[in-house]
Amino acid sequence: MYITSKTKEQINLKKKFTMNCFSCFLLVIVLCAGLSNAKFNEKNSVIFKNALGPKKVLRISCTSDNDEIGYIFLKRGQIYQFSFHDSVFKTKFDCELSKGSGGFYDYNFYAKFRAYTGGGLIVHYGKKNFWEAREDGIYFTHGKEIPKLEYKWIPGDPIDPPMEAKSPL
Repeated sequence: MYITSKTKEQINLKKKFTMNCFSCFLLVIVLCAGLSNAKFNEKNSVIFKNALGPKKVLRISCTSDNDEIGYIFLKRGQIYQFSFHDSVFKTKFDCELSKGSGGFYDYNFYAKFRAYTGGGLIVHYGKKNFWEAREDGIYFTHGKEIPKLEYKWIPGDPIDPPMEAKSPL
């Protein structure tokens, strides 16, 4: 059998086409396997922990464009979390933490900050933001690293008590 240079080119093109198809097939298999292990549709979470001193209560209040979480009170060692899906627009949760002795108006330090940002072009699944209140401030981690101090406490209480609750002194 006589093979011309034209025939060799056709054989080489056929081999390249076969290899390209095989490569695409492998890529599809790998993507399918990877996506089946992904955490699609898993909710994102914001988690708070009270690591304040003895008899100190942590008061938490968070809001977003769509939700408002009422006041949550945590004793030392307690944890509170809420979960949600990112919006296709921007998802933001702004929170206010206060430390005090436990009565609604007995808080003498606070911190206001953005506890979560996500959504928009990049939608997150299973993202976790851990916030830990300690005596010197608010610490943050995604859970994979050691928490770092992000915010210091500000003296005062952003919630002013009503006139009848204020001391006459």
